[in-house]
Amino acid sequence: MKTADIRKKSVSELSAEMLALLKEQFNLRIQRGMGQAPKSHLFKQVKKNIARIKTILTEKGSNV
Repeated sequence: MKTADIRKKSVSELSAEMLALLKEQFNLRIQRGMGQAPKSHLFKQVKKNIARIKTILTEKGSNV
């Protein structure tokens, strides 16, 4: 996910996207806890995307 793409979205779209990413992060943690081996690079990728969205929401003046 590119920062330029994130900046084009509205606050409500960003909130929905962040909720989806948080659910994905939770599912990855559950899979890792159950012994399944998800792709390890996804943890870092999802975490960075959540941080990007939070940063853009803060810039737009909307608290998370």
